[in-house]
Amino acid sequence: MTETLVQSGSKSALIGFDHPFCVIGERINPTGRKILNEELERGDFSRVQADALAQVAAGATILDINSGAVFSNKMAEDVRYADNNFVEPTLMRELILKVQEVTDVPLCIDSSVPGALEAGLEVAQGRPLLNSVTGEEERLEAVLPLVKKYNVPVVAISNDDTGISEDPDVRFAVAKRIVERAADHGIPAHDIVVDPLVMPIGAMGTAGQQVFTLVRRLRSELGVNTTCGASNISFGLPNRHGINNAFLPMAMAAGMTSAIMNPVALPVSAKKIAEKKAAVLAAGIILPEDMDDEAFVQLFGMGSTHARPGKEMEAIRAANFLTNHDAGGAAWIKFNKTPGSDDSGGGRGRRGGRRRRG
Repeated sequence: MTETLVQSGSKSALIGFDHPFCVIGERINPTGRKILNEELERGDFSRVQADALAQVAAGATILDINSGAVFSNKMAEDVRYADNNFVEPTLMRELILKVQEVTDVPLCIDSSVPGALEAGLEVAQGRPLLNSVTGEEERLEAVLPLVKKYNVPVVAISNDDTGISEDPDVRFAVAKRIVERAADHGIPAHDIVVDPLVMPIGAMGTAGQQVFTLVRRLRSELGVNTTCGASNISFGLPNRHGINNAFLPMAMAAGMTSAIMNPVALPVSAKKIAEKKAAVLAAGIILPEDMDDEAFVQLFGMGSTHARPGKEMEAIRAANFLTNHDAGGAAWIKFNKTPGSDDSGGGRGRRGGRRRRG
């Protein structure tokens, strides 16, 4: 049975049909994160390390490290910083070293710059996952030799020189061609993790059905593991967590074995707490004077003042349990255990709930 082995210096993560769903934490990525981008430009990696620890605590089994930063201030002083081929190799090396200082979780090296991929491979401990190769001829020739040289697995994205097709048969054909080209380099199919490309359901009503069909074909016909950018499915829509929570277990049931996603529910901001308190006060609701912010946000269903596993992690862990990838439900019970309690869920659940009288 197909297994993709990803390793750090001391830990292993297996992506496979007979293993729990593998969560690849996506938050170490400066794209769209202005504050993180500015910190990286100043050489401040404290947020990177905090994000690494928070994702592992939330249940990530692999951490994606993306070096796609834009250093605008340095660019104004030195034109070389306008070139990602100059910026990313050094930044990737620094990111990986900083993350490895605080956690030994296996890594996924993520960049569109081949030089950054190799820089990451040079310093990453163990056997990282490489992200990514596409069906574009130039990309195949640049990345597959690295995969072979360092004996690592790789994410294969189902687009080629013609772009991203809306036809799932075309995307399958691209994936098949990548697997065949990898075999020409001596790279086995179990080291290819195919991303069939998730389209936004808001733009394409059949996007979910396409992915489920593609994943089944990739598993049955090519025998490869699969991954995706899970949040793409809900892009641009309200209540994205609700869509993601339905999509992930359905994709798992179709045979998807991993996803690149955010496992963390971020803390409620001080601004949102203040706004809610003002609204509560305006409504004439009197709260205890000694109520702290955590009790307040819990009372009004706002989340938590602390980072914690997101709702998507709840859906994944439940699906693992239901597909018998959580022996005896131990992980589910641990996930739902109330901090400080000595049972699995607050009293009633020890014997499976209230007995029916006979």
